[in-house]
Amino acid sequence: MKVLFLPEIRGYFKELAKILYEKDYFGFEQNAIEYAEDLFNDIKESLPNKQCKKAPEYFNQYGENMYYATFKKNKNTQWHAFFNIMDDNGEIIYLVRYISNNHVIARYL
Repeated sequence: MKVLFLPEIRGYFKELAKILYEKDYFGFEQNAIEYAEDLFNDIKESLPNKQCKKAPEYFNQYGENMYYATFKKNKNTQWHAFFNIMDDNGEIIYLVRYISNNHVIARYL
C-alpha cells in the first residue's frame, strides 16, 4: 500500500505551518512546522488503517468517488483527508486530493 499526495496538497502542508504561526495558533514558528509535519506523517503512515467514509457530494469538486478519514490532532481540531483508492497492478494506492479541518468543512460532512 502507498499513500500519495497531489502536488497542491504537499504545498498546502508547507503553507499550513506559516498560516498557523501567523494567526497565532502557535507562539513559535518551529512548533507550527512540527504540527504540519506531524499531520502529514500521520496521514501518510496511518491512512490505510483508518476507518473511511464515502465523501459527500460537496467534495466532488476535488475529485469524484472519494472517501475521507479523520485525524484528531487535539480536543478542538479534527483534520479530514479526502482521497481515492486505486489499484495499480495489485498495489493499493491512496491518493490524497484534499485536506481540511472541522472548523472549515464541518457543515458539509
